[in-house]
Amino acid sequence: MPRTAPGPQVPGPLRSPNFRLLAACDVISVAGSAVSFVALPFALLAMGGTATDIGYVAAARLIPLTGFLLIGGVIADRLPRYRILIAASLIQACAQGVSAALLLTGSAGIWQLAALAAAGGLAFGFYYPASRGLLPQTVPASQLTDANAIDRAGQNTAEVGGSALGGLLIGITGPGWGLAIDAASFGVAAILLTGMRLPRTLPAPAASLLHDLRDGWHEFSTRRWLWIIVVQFALLVAVSAATTNVLGPLVADSRLGGARAWGFIVAAFAAGAVGGGLVMLRFRPRRILAAAVISVPAFSLVLFALAVPLPAPLAIAASFLAGGCVEVFTINWATALQQEIPADKLSRVSSYDALGNYALAPVGTAAAGPLAASFGAPAVLVASGTIVAVLPLLVLLIPEVRHIQRNS
Repeated sequence: MPRTAPGPQVPGPLRSPNFRLLAACDVISVAGSAVSFVALPFALLAMGGTATDIGYVAAARLIPLTGFLLIGGVIADRLPRYRILIAASLIQACAQGVSAALLLTGSAGIWQLAALAAAGGLAFGFYYPASRGLLPQTVPASQLTDANAIDRAGQNTAEVGGSALGGLLIGITGPGWGLAIDAASFGVAAILLTGMRLPRTLPAPAASLLHDLRDGWHEFSTRRWLWIIVVQFALLVAVSAATTNVLGPLVADSRLGGARAWGFIVAAFAAGAVGGGLVMLRFRPRRILAAAVISVPAFSLVLFALAVPLPAPLAIAASFLAGGCVEVFTINWATALQQEIPADKLSRVSSYDALGNYALAPVGTAAAGPLAASFGAPAVLVASGTIVAVLPLLVLLIPEVRHIQRNS
């Protein structure tokens, strides 16, 4: 009898129903968020807002996000993580739904959008550490690198489509519908998460919130490679937040043709990240932290391109290349944390990681508008690009960063 040719092999993580549900949730919610990420700054500009107003609304989301990350990490190590994701997704759906209704009815004020952004940020403060701790529960340890790469590739693909759609949608229907799409995406994601079935675990010994915070801080602070990279990223994320939330839309609106160009620049970054994620399915650097850190300076390409500004096609190309390189960092960093941190403390350590990352982001977004008004957006972008290009290379001076290796 003739042999039947074997069918295509399904990657290991995708054989897990729980991983498929989590990945689908990530894809849908990220697609909606990408639409609103492009839509919201242009909604504020259409209302007569300034770059400073855009920065204040972005900071309004980041401040409660930062404030609740540590509590979110403790809760996520105590309660079923997928249930926390469901609750946080529903809160974000409500916040974006109300924002969309206010914009579509012409009754939105900047203070209202800031308050609703704060509600969404608070919910994300619980969502982030829970999601970081949940993925390792859905696949075996040997499949973590592939799972991180597949999940990130899905998110980045969704961001490509969402960002491009957001840029096009604003010109056709107005930015309010972008926020409505985001609200719907969070609702669908919450419904998907209800299908997860995870083994019951024994409850953790009763301990105070303060005890759990101290325990998480010990895990975080005793690993020099961990806290040094996080401190570095506090500065880099402040620069990134100022660019992506304020200066990028401002340059696109004044010099590159508006929301459509900005949507394609953001989409190109995500498309590059898709490519970076696919590379990481095959490329497994032994020294995972060194490979991660070396990839970060490529983000400066976007900042320098906007500072000139280069024509939109060249800015899009720079964004694509930067996205691919930064994704190499993201996947290797996630794998390093999952490999080095005990599973029952991963959400708490992830919350300290995220707190460090976001700590200066509200400062960056709030200061971007006034700095651009005083020195000009190009000067701020050049200074920011220089910081991004140089600072990560200094981290390579730390021996642990150079020497920590992949386990599998």
